[in-house]
Amino acid sequence: MPNEVDVLLATLDHPQHDAMHALRRIILQADPRIGESVKWNAPSFHTAEHFATFHLRAKTGFQLVLHLGAKGRPDATVRATVPDPHRLLQWKSADRATIALRDLADVDAKRDALTQILRHWIEEVN
Repeated sequence: MPNEVDVLLATLDHPQHDAMHALRRIILQADPRIGESVKWNAPSFHTAEHFATFHLRAKTGFQLVLHLGAKGRPDATVRATVPDPHRLLQWKSADRATIALRDLADVDAKRDALTQILRHWIEEVN
């Protein structure tokens, strides 16, 4: 039986459908503790807390929003502890950043950097 993310993605009319599926696989393969659900009308990923959510209304492509749960944590130190040598993270606050993704080729090119960021990020959530 398909889960709620499968159902959402199957009904979603978005030009970057293949890229979203590829990113979803990268996220789920980054750590066996990662689960998924639909939150804020988009695929969202969690361990102890939700930490990543697709943002599907970007003007071009789509974004991955990284956060530390539903409640803001202005005293978070995640910015100092998550390596970002490829400068993918666009910081929105002390506890929230986005990663812009154009298309499937862009997701594939960023696969290793995304995996590294995700593995460090979830350690901040747990």
